[in-house]
Amino acid sequence: MTLTLAQLDTMPEAEAAFKLAACCGSSKWVAGMVSHRPFHTRDKLLATSDEIALTLHSTDWLEAFEHHPRIGEKQAGAMVSATAADWSKGEQSASSRASEDTRAALIEANAEYEKRFGFIFIICANGRRAEEILGALRERLANEPDAEIFIAAREQQQITRLRLEKLVPVSRIPGAARP
Repeated sequence: MTLTLAQLDTMPEAEAAFKLAACCGSSKWVAGMVSHRPFHTRDKLLATSDEIALTLHSTDWLEAFEHHPRIGEKQAGAMVSATAADWSKGEQSASSRASEDTRAALIEANAEYEKRFGFIFIICANGRRAEEILGALRERLANEPDAEIFIAAREQQQITRLRLEKLVPVSRIPGAARP
C-alpha cells in the first residue's frame, strides 16, 4: 500500500489512522499524526513523527511493540493490518533464511529477553543478517531495563520512519524526481 502525501493529508480521519497504524502501533502516536495533518511535505511528515515520538511514554512504546511479531515469527501480539504484517515479513526476511541453529538461538534468546524485560525484542531488522540480529539481542540482554526500553523505543522510531517512507514513497509525491 502506498499513498500520495495529498491522499494522506485529505483522507477521512479514521482511514488515515488505519493507514498510519501500519507504521506504528501506538494509539497516541497515531492520534498525534492524524491531528497534525495536513503535512504538505514529506519532510514535515517525518519530522512530525519524530516530534510525537518524543512525547511517548513507556506504556505507549509497549503498545507499539505489541504490533510486531518476535524476530523469526509471523504473528504479532496485537491485531495488525495486512500491510503491517507484510512489512514485518519483509523486514525480518533474513531471519527466515537463517540456519536452523541460528533460528533456534533466536527463539531461545527472544524468550530470555522477554523474561528479563517484559516485552519482545525490538530491532530495526531491515537489511540485517539473522546472525547480526542475534548478536544485538544477546548484547542488549546486559542492559538495565530503563536503558533497554529507551533503546527499543529508538529502534521502533527507525522502523516507523522506514514504514512512513514506504507508505508515502518519494515517487508518489507530485513533482518529485524518481530515484
